[in-house]
Amino acid sequence: MQMFHLDAKHPTPLYHQLERSIKFAIATGKLRIGDQLPTVRQLAVDLRINANTVAKVYSELERSGVLITRRGVGTFVHERPAEAAFSRRDRDRSLRELADHFIAETHTRGFSLDEVIEHLQNRRKK
Repeated sequence: MQMFHLDAKHPTPLYHQLERSIKFAIATGKLRIGDQLPTVRQLAVDLRINANTVAKVYSELERSGVLITRRGVGTFVHERPAEAAFSRRDRDRSLRELADHFIAETHTRGFSLDEVIEHLQNRRKK
């Protein structure tokens, strides 16, 4: 079973889809801190995309502290150092801002808050 799914017909660029898919896998626990990701070449073959696209995503995620690459060993999910750098109050404020933005965006697309909550609960179960 493939962990990452991309849709070539979707208007979102493939590298954004892959980046979002990797972050989603981490956020939902499908990938945990220390887990090894496929090599750039292997993931490109599996997803039928250009290896440069995978390399770009891995590089961006490494720069942001999500992944770490150990030369000759592989690419791994890294601890999230940004979490430790924020106080509880800063984390709460940041989460509130994200939630407000998300709720406003879903509302403009015609979804009720109950629909959004139900969808998120179902996604969490998966």
